[in-house]
Amino acid sequence: MLHTEGDYAEWAFPADPTAVRKARAAVRAQLVTWGLDELGDVTALLVSELVTNSLRYASGPIGVRLVRPDGSRDVLLVEVSDPLPDPPCARAAAPDDEGGRGLQLVAGASRRWGTKPGSTGEGGKTVWFELALPG
Repeated sequence: MLHTEGDYAEWAFPADPTAVRKARAAVRAQLVTWGLDELGDVTALLVSELVTNSLRYASGPIGVRLVRPDGSRDVLLVEVSDPLPDPPCARAAAPDDEGGRGLQLVAGASRRWGTKPGSTGEGGKTVWFELALPG
C-alpha cells in the first residue's frame, strides 16, 4: 500500500500477473476497514477486470485508488491507472469469445464510469467507476 488517509487509499502494482490478485486483496481489505465490505465482491471483480486490461495493453506500474464517500456523496469512487494514454475500447464480444466483456461488466455493474488523462506529466490514463453505497 502506498498511502492511506481517512478518505482514500491507493496502491501501485508492478505490471506482472500477480497484480490482479494483489489488487483484489488490497481493495477487499480496505473496504472491510471502512465498513463497506458489502461492496467487496463487485469492487474486487471490476478492479480485476481493469487491472487485467492494464496488464494486457500497457507496460509499467498500475495504480489503484479508492475514494471513500463523505457526507455529501453516496458513492464509492474507484480508479485504475496505467501509463498507456489510449482509453480502453469497449467491444462487442461474440458468445464464444474468451475476452472482451470487461468494460461491459464495468458499465453494467457501476453507477457510472469513464476515463480521464493521467494526472502525472508522464501521460497515461485513469479508468474510473462509481458504486452506489449499500442501504
